Amino acid sequence: MTELLARYGWDDRWSSRFDEYLTTSAAAEVDGPVPGRVIRHDGAGLMVALESGPVRAMFGPPITPRPVVGDWVVLDRTSTPVATLPRDSLLRRRAAGTSEKEQAMAANVDLVLVVCGLDRPVRGGRIQRTITIALDAGAESLVVLTKADKVGPEVAAEAEMIAHEVDAALEVVTLSAKGGWGIDDLLDRVGQRTVALIGESGAGKSTLVNALMEGEVAAEGDVREGDSKGRHTTTHRELHLLDGGGVLVDTPGIREVGIWTDTDAVAESFPDIEELAERCRFRDCAHQKEPGCAVRAAVAAGTLAPERLEAWRALDAEAASAELRADVVEHRRRNRQFGRIAREAQQLKDDRRNR
Repeated sequence: MTELLARYGWDDRWSSRFDEYLTTSAAAEVDGPVPGRVIRHDGAGLMVALESGPVRAMFGPPITPRPVVGDWVVLDRTSTPVATLPRDSLLRRRAAGTSEKEQAMAANVDLVLVVCGLDRPVRGGRIQRTITIALDAGAESLVVLTKADKVGPEVAAEAEMIAHEVDAALEVVTLSAKGGWGIDDLLDRVGQRTVALIGESGAGKSTLVNALMEGEVAAEGDVREGDSKGRHTTTHRELHLLDGGGVLVDTPGIREVGIWTDTDAVAESFPDIEELAERCRFRDCAHQKEPGCAVRAAVAAGTLAPERLEAWRALDAEAASAELRADVVEHRRRNRQFGRIAREAQQLKDDRRNR
């Protein structure tokens, strides 16, 4: 493969997965299969980076999983996607305004940048939810506090403390994308990895993207003075190459961070509660009214904030609900599939009877 695909993250691992695909019966029917990485998704089609350069790929027959930005896909000679290579990770959340569907955000992400604007309250709950999404995908998290030039140092210090209350081991970078300081520190931490920016509208993601890219690649919007809310200047997900070798996924601002994950990922995002839970008398302790609960004992002793336990309960309940919904969706899908097969069998039987 060329240096271009290597810049997008192609390595021996992905080459091996592509070679495995070529051995399948499906690949035998594809004319001129080539690999590429999805760099943009805009409804009817994809922009895919190939070794020969970016191409426009229009959707043909449905493929599973449906490609998203960051995926490595296989195109045929007509630039039609025919397969998605097995993923390392998938960033996903509950689709806005619904509790029934998950929304894929980006694939094969190594690091999630949790972007928070210092010109508005920095909320621990939002950080917690975002790192839970990252953990579900097997990605690391790093909090980026933007717009530090607009506030005093005490505001930034308080925001850093809020982030560390979520997880003491959580890395935090405070910067000013407009002023240009703190950018090199962030780039050093990004390295050669694929990173995704997640944050609400107006948090400064587009300005940050331009600073990291050293150019005007993302449109920047105005922020209302009354509540520091911004407009959605980024309307689609797009993958960019960083000069230092990393890959950056820009995402639209999200108003709510609904999780679509499992309870294990929630537990990982609350390492302090997970550690306490190991000392509970019962292994399946729900930390409600069970005797010998080490978590509630820590709250009573003042070593664990009650708000922290409530945050865990809320996310754990949401994740448990997501697991249940996922089971129901799969059950319904299988029932529909069985029903279709039964109808086809009955039709075949009727055809034979009428001959």
